[in-house]
Amino acid sequence: MTADFDKCLLLYPLPDWEPIQQKLMGLSSLNPRIRDLQRQLVGYAEDIELDSAGRVLISPALRNFAGLTKSVVLVGQGSKFELWDREKWEAALERSAGFGDADLPPELEGFSL
Repeated sequence: MTADFDKCLLLYPLPDWEPIQQKLMGLSSLNPRIRDLQRQLVGYAEDIELDSAGRVLISPALRNFAGLTKSVVLVGQGSKFELWDREKWEAALERSAGFGDADLPPELEGFSL
């Protein structure tokens, strides 16, 4: 589990996280933007385990970073999950509601579901 720039938490299976961490730490920390990314993603990264009831304990540092309250949302994102405070998730959904065709990046041109 680690912190994301969107003020949510990212949960990766360890086999998916390890190559990401290795690649990040292989980049030059002389570049301030790369160093910020390393600090954010690797600096906050913690190994977590499920307890016997299938729950995880989230450290105070990660809870504070993401502003988690009692109501949270777990969002599947392919090989990872995002864990959001419910109010922040709803605000993020509202921001993306105005995402129209004119706002699409060129990489999504012609993309359909």
